[in-house]
Order: sequence, then C-alpha cells, then structure tokens
Amino acid sequence: MNGAITGAHSSPAALAAALRTTGYLADEGLATAAFLAMKMNRPLFCEGEPGTGKTALAQALAQILGAELIRLQCHDGIDAAQALYDWDFPRQLLHLRALETTSSLGNGQLDADAVEASLYSKRFLLARPILRALQTSPSVLLVDEIDRADDEFEAFLLEVLTEHAVTIPELGEVRAATPPVVVLTSNRTREVHDALKRRCLYLWLDHPDVAREVEILHSRLPGLPDRLAAQVAGTVHKLRQAELLKPPGVAESLDWARALQLVGARTLDVDTAAATLGAVLKYREDADRVRNQLDSLLAS
Repeated sequence: MNGAITGAHSSPAALAAALRTTGYLADEGLATAAFLAMKMNRPLFCEGEPGTGKTALAQALAQILGAELIRLQCHDGIDAAQALYDWDFPRQLLHLRALETTSSLGNGQLDADAVEASLYSKRFLLARPILRALQTSPSVLLVDEIDRADDEFEAFLLEVLTEHAVTIPELGEVRAATPPVVVLTSNRTREVHDALKRRCLYLWLDHPDVAREVEILHSRLPGLPDRLAAQVAGTVHKLRQAELLKPPGVAESLDWARALQLVGARTLDVDTAAATLGAVLKYREDADRVRNQLDSLLAS
C-alpha cells in the first residue's frame, strides 16, 4: 500500500502485535499474508468455513490502520450498479421540475446541455462501496462472500481491483489516490475463478485449536474465568467435529462465553449449557441433538 504501513506495521510480527491490540490473534501465516498484501498492494483473498475470522480480519486491519472500513456484501444477482455507483433519480426529477418551474416563470428556454450537465453532477451521485473505497483514503474494502456473486460480477470486480479506477461516463475517470486495502472473503460455496485468485494473495483460514481459542476468549472477554474459557473452547471444538447443520465459529464461541458470564456462570455444567445453547447453536435440529449429548460433550 503505502505510507500506512510504517512503524508498528513494518513487519509481520509487528502487524500481528498491532492486531492483538484489537483482540484479533493472528498466527505467523496470517500476519505474513496480511502484511504482504498491504506491502505489495494486492487484494487478500481469505477462504474458509464460516466463523473462522475472515470478516473480523478486515475489521481489525481497518482499526489498526485508522482507515474507514467499507463493506460490500455480495449476494445472488449483485451487479455493478449496486457495487459501484448509481444516480439519485428522485432528486434529479425534483431538480428538473425546479428548473422547468424557474424557466416558465422567467419565460426563458432551458438549455438541454446545461440541464443534462446539472442533472449528472456529483451532487446527485450515489457512491456505492467500491466507488467510496476509491474516493476514501485510507480505507479497507471488504468484499464479503464473493462466492455468492456470479461470473459476470467477478469479471467486473477483477477490472476494478486491477486498475484501482472506474470511469463514470457523465463525469470521467475516478482513480484512487491511495489504493484501498482489499480483503475478499469466501465460504467456498462455489469455486471462485482462477483469474480473480491470481490477482490476489491467498489465505486459508481454519478454526483455531483449543489453546488458541482459549487465548481469543481471554483477549476479547477480560475477566473470563480460566476454567470456563477452557470448557467453552473444548466443547465448541467437539461441536465442530460433530455432524451439525451449522458448526459454531469463533463468533459463536465468544457469544456463548459472554452469555455464560452474564448469567454468572463460573464453570460450564449441563444445566447452564442447556439454558444458553441458543448463543452457540442456531438450528433447532442441532440444539436438540446436542442437548441430548451434553453429558458426554462436557466430560473432560
């Protein structure tokens, strides 16, 4: 990127230390990938199961860089207009009517070119996430769940990420003075095309092991009892190995630990676990299945 990567962000180890101050614990591989993506001004393509910290990485990077986080949530049918820019048609219409009224009162003629120029000016431009990221410095652009978009949108995104610029026919080219840090995430519901991946640095994120999850819980929830943290991390680890419809991610692990704190739990027992399962499991079928196995799941 740029001048934002100085001082505390001058090496992978320093970046990992900076991320830790936000509560995001990065191992050497993750810190190195993020560091190189910023130094080389390349998008970071993060792939992995839901809940492994892909989105949280972009949030943490924005925090330590003092940058605005701009999020583009992908979905089926997303197109360039939703990602790039649009025109505020209701305001344009009101403006046109005002011009017509002023002209009729003054018995004057509207100049078509002047009217068009006034309608397609920056005051009526609605900047969507990608255009906002190009116009904002510094910024972190999070393109979340790119695997939910279609091939056509991927091709459009590839061009924008390569050029760091877009052309608005009515206004001309908009080029980033400082290219944004770009993080793309994928839950691998489909394979993203090689052309897009080749423009990025790749990072696979997996669920943390029990020891690191305990560390994450302590980092994000100061005051969490050691035994409770170990029990939550160990139980969540077992839940991820079970055949659940929606295995819990780190976010659910944190939610469960926080819920247990709020009900005053110091340790995790069957009754407390059963009462708070809604914080960690999001499907009735999963909750019913786990509730019948809590004795074995909580066994050390």
